Amino acid sequence: MGKTGYDYAPSSKTLSPVVEPGDFVFSVTGLDHGHIFGQTNGLIDAGGTLKFVYDPDPKKVEDFLGRYPQATAVDSLEAILEDEETVCVSSASVPCDRAPLGVQVLRAGKHYFTDKSPFTTLEQLEEVKRVVAETGKRYFCYFSERLHNESSMKATELIKEGAIGEVLQVINLAPHRMSKDARPDWFFEKDKYGGILTDIGSHQFEQFLAFTGATDGTVNFARVANLTAPDKPGLEDFGEASLTMDTGASCYCRIDWLTPDGLRVWGDGRVFVVGTKGTMEIRKYIALARQEPANKIFLVDGEEEHEIDCDGSTGFPFFGEMILDILEGTETAMTQEHIFKAAELSMVAQKLADEANATAR
Repeated sequence: MGKTGYDYAPSSKTLSPVVEPGDFVFSVTGLDHGHIFGQTNGLIDAGGTLKFVYDPDPKKVEDFLGRYPQATAVDSLEAILEDEETVCVSSASVPCDRAPLGVQVLRAGKHYFTDKSPFTTLEQLEEVKRVVAETGKRYFCYFSERLHNESSMKATELIKEGAIGEVLQVINLAPHRMSKDARPDWFFEKDKYGGILTDIGSHQFEQFLAFTGATDGTVNFARVANLTAPDKPGLEDFGEASLTMDTGASCYCRIDWLTPDGLRVWGDGRVFVVGTKGTMEIRKYIALARQEPANKIFLVDGEEEHEIDCDGSTGFPFFGEMILDILEGTETAMTQEHIFKAAELSMVAQKLADEANATAR
């Protein structure tokens, strides 16, 4: 586990590939965020065949090829969009550019797999909805804090099985390390990253929907602030929001860029879930001040306490399911509406917080 979140790129062979080599060909562009390596690992682990890579920055391409020498570098995005073998394009471009790139990809007749956040404005979301409807292609998003974390995936399974009954509340705490000197300029420009609730907050809103089984929600309260970085006025290093989901469940998240340097990993992410028959704590990345592995669930039900070690328990099934969804026209990995709603709620919360700040001024 790295000390910075942007280089978080897990890989797992727990699950077998779902396709044979050449059955699902994908290409990569937009290497602005290190999450592209997690996206690529996931697709390769599930049996995907990586073909082309393009980015206008030769250094980024060189780094990518150092990790994936099987890829071939091309000199334009058009070379990927015009390639008949490429079924899906994966990208982790600057957040504000993700939706416009997705529109290009969809209209070229290919499916799209973007890093979170998938949009930075509600207007982008509405445009992509129209293009998805027009083209019939899928717009997937890499919500890695659940999809590429075994404790979160195991929690998803347990909740669906009714291990804690009906979910009444979810509290998601998501600290991240800023690593200010290692970040690109766009990281500090709000019009580029969309605000902290839109950006890393989109992870939390996706988990609210997944863990509660909701299809919508109402934002009750939202706040964003720059508490520690006056030299970076465009940065929001703290955000929080409260929602009531359409199931009646209460949800709250706190997200920040305030992880202390002394922590061994980039953030002590935790989720607390209260159900009608039990409670659950998800420890995603670290057992604080202890050497034993984290990635655990602590569950209490009507009979006893359970400590569940999640390493090797689930693998990362999303990527194989996504590949089959694309090839077979199903919606097993994640519905298109779920992706759109997670992003929409995060941007609605961001807008509410922005409006509160504007009024305060």
